[in-house]
Amino acid sequence: MTRPLPSSRRVEGTYYALTLGSTLAASFIWGINTLFLLDAGLTNLEAFAANAFFTAGMVLFEIPTGVVADTWGRRASYLLGTLTLAVTTALYWWMWVQQAPFWAWALVSVLLGLGFTFFSGAVDAWLVDALRATGHRGALEGVFGRAQVVAGVAMLTGSVAGGVIAQATNLGVPFLVRVGVLVAMLVIAAVLMRDIGFTPVRGATPGAAVREVMRASVRHGLGRPPIRWVMIATPFTAGVGIYAFYALQPYLLELGGDDGAYALAGLAAAVISGASIAGGALAPVVRRLVRRRTTLLLASAATSAAVLVAFFFVRELWVAIALLAAWGIASSIGQPAQRAYLNDMIPSQQRATVLSFHSLLGSAGGVVIQPALGRAADVGGYGLSLLWGGVVSALALPFLALSRAQHDPADTAVAPGEVAGDDGTTPRD
Repeated sequence: MTRPLPSSRRVEGTYYALTLGSTLAASFIWGINTLFLLDAGLTNLEAFAANAFFTAGMVLFEIPTGVVADTWGRRASYLLGTLTLAVTTALYWWMWVQQAPFWAWALVSVLLGLGFTFFSGAVDAWLVDALRATGHRGALEGVFGRAQVVAGVAMLTGSVAGGVIAQATNLGVPFLVRVGVLVAMLVIAAVLMRDIGFTPVRGATPGAAVREVMRASVRHGLGRPPIRWVMIATPFTAGVGIYAFYALQPYLLELGGDDGAYALAGLAAAVISGASIAGGALAPVVRRLVRRRTTLLLASAATSAAVLVAFFFVRELWVAIALLAAWGIASSIGQPAQRAYLNDMIPSQQRATVLSFHSLLGSAGGVVIQPALGRAADVGGYGLSLLWGGVVSALALPFLALSRAQHDPADTAVAPGEVAGDDGTTPRD
């Protein structure tokens, strides 16, 4: 007997619940992760190299796990990711207790990256397919924008709580809290998620499934110029973004003059999460003021790069916090438009794998950029490394401009009944 389809509103609600739980779990350690690694005996170079191994794991596993989502199903991919993250987070805590050698951190970091690759592409693909199957007629930017607000609230809560818990207990406790939340999300997702608007491929061997999905994904991903140029831009923006997020924790402590102020490190993640909330709320509004999605992508990338450069010249803590908020808003306000832009150009059957490949390129950028900027921090300080980060991220701008030059219909797509710039102003490019 066929189960009736849920409403599109319920699909949205499930998506927001998954976003809330997953982000909350992750964010408990975001504010203190770099300090945790340094407390485990790693140098700056080793700490950011461990993060680079994490992103290397994402590079290695993005495509295979994307194929899992496009063959076994998006729900199966999410559940596998949650389980993997719970186990590897527990291993992180154990290695901190044991003061494990660097090679152990590198190995488990790769496996931690595996856990996140089960999410990338799969959850967005699940949402878009389910919304279309249930007759959703709103703009994707609105859904992604609200999800970003939800994620920002979860990140704000988790990052502040993680910093406070670490200061009240020790740097390992937030990792144990994260494990508990992940176990709870495993149960919630098992109950709420089901694949809608997508039929998993059955019967094919794993090798044949990988080859078929990869061929189609290359054709519908890199084979389409507007998608290709966004993908090529991603290593510069995402690679620098990963480094900057974690480097800003010890950078604020350095400006504040107290290496033990873990709550201040949590504040760094909290400010970024608050900025993400603002960016997600503003994104649909700003989108209505411009005609093309790539306008937001270019403005977001350019402003983010400029703010990173400005950190080099800061000497006061309050100025750095203000710049941190500006960087967070600039980085986040273009994300809903980018996600909607890509999803509108990718067919359903290849959506998870193409989105995973997009994430893979961002992770590949992090593999190279994080250790390089970490070494720059060791030599010249965090301010110099952030300056170089701004320079590197600005290299994305020509590629985003090339995507814009393709004039794909997805660049100007809006919800039924809406017109970009329909607030009474003249749409601007």
